[in-house]
Amino acid sequence: MQNLTRITRNPEVMGGKPCIRGMRVTVGTVVGLMASGYSNSDILKVYPYLEEADIYEALAYAAWLTEEIELPLRSA
Repeated sequence: MQNLTRITRNPEVMGGKPCIRGMRVTVGTVVGLMASGYSNSDILKVYPYLEEADIYEALAYAAWLTEEIELPLRSA
């Protein structure tokens, strides 16, 4: 995976959910807005402190997460 510099995780911000540049805007919020039909310009109007690159990186992060595979740990 490429180095995503705009996605941050901090237990003290939004409960540790992946956020955009340490702000209280989660990746899930951005992806949810896109899935609901909001355009990049719509999102930037609602969140004027975001940049278009933030939206693309949130989508890239979400896409990467869907490719992750979680395997249960075996008992010793």
